[in-house]
Amino acid sequence: MPIILAVETSCDETAVAIIKNGKLLSNVVSSQVDVHKKSGGVIPDVAARLHVENIISILQQALKEAKIHLKDIKAIAVTRGPGLITALHIGVQAAKTLSLILNKPLIPVHHLAAHIYACEFVKKFRFPLIALIISGGSTAIILMKKHLDFKIIGETRDDAVGECFDKIARFLGFDYPGGAKIDELAKKGKYKYELPTPLLKDRYNFSFSGLKTAVINLVKKEEQKKEKINYNNLCFSFEKVAIDTIIQKTFNAVFDYKAKQVLIAGGVSANSYLRENMLLMAKNNNIDIIIPPIWCTTDNAAMVAKIAERLYKKKMFASFFLDADPNWKINDFCNFE
Repeated sequence: MPIILAVETSCDETAVAIIKNGKLLSNVVSSQVDVHKKSGGVIPDVAARLHVENIISILQQALKEAKIHLKDIKAIAVTRGPGLITALHIGVQAAKTLSLILNKPLIPVHHLAAHIYACEFVKKFRFPLIALIISGGSTAIILMKKHLDFKIIGETRDDAVGECFDKIARFLGFDYPGGAKIDELAKKGKYKYELPTPLLKDRYNFSFSGLKTAVINLVKKEEQKKEKINYNNLCFSFEKVAIDTIIQKTFNAVFDYKAKQVLIAGGVSANSYLRENMLLMAKNNNIDIIIPPIWCTTDNAAMVAKIAERLYKKKMFASFFLDADPNWKINDFCNFE
């Protein structure tokens, strides 16, 4: 397998990775979290400007760590979408420029598919499998019967679970990103606040906007009554309801489709309650499970490089005129043009 260089700029991380024969030679990530904390969330134009400032130095660092030269690169991979269009555009233009200068093929990568393939750094896939993607922008259950074959069988109808975590955290006064803070406090809490189970009757689909509103209304009512909110208990109560729902619906799919394996992917897959209880559920039902290492849960270029190796084998290249596409669908994964 040739050396592939991958670029990722879908949101607030500028990342470049280099892979050869499945071995990761370098994976450099520059996070913008400290900048976006000041505004309580990612501002697309600010993210794009920071990508412009960082992309060259991150590229140089990745090449240095991999101990290779640009002339050694045989293909360029890049996240095409989904993501913030202004941020995606920087990565796509950088990748297109490298592709043109080096006269090497350009491989567009779907961001969510890349998150799934980050799990291949842990172990090989066994089909059919169920992939749970949970992040700030996506919550979906995906059936895979073979490599690069994606069928969405369940997804959120409104807020993604990571988005719900961040909105509640912002309401409670926590810094962005708020999911880690909620998880931290929840470890010290108990289930003391009654909250509604979201979209209980739907077997695979999700809805978190109602749960978010219920948490906000609960806090406001307690404040009106001059009652002190126990943040530890509130965070645990919310986390338990949200994550238990996700786990149950994921395993509904595992059982219904007789999956040999289940995996989790995306930023929220770093949640400790989710990881612990997914492992327990899988063990109790004798289901093989893949949980990605923490370093591979946030946006990075290693996951882009990993799936790019499979795309390269199938010669799934794009034309030089490829542009960023925030609406690129995972089930249209092979339709690049």
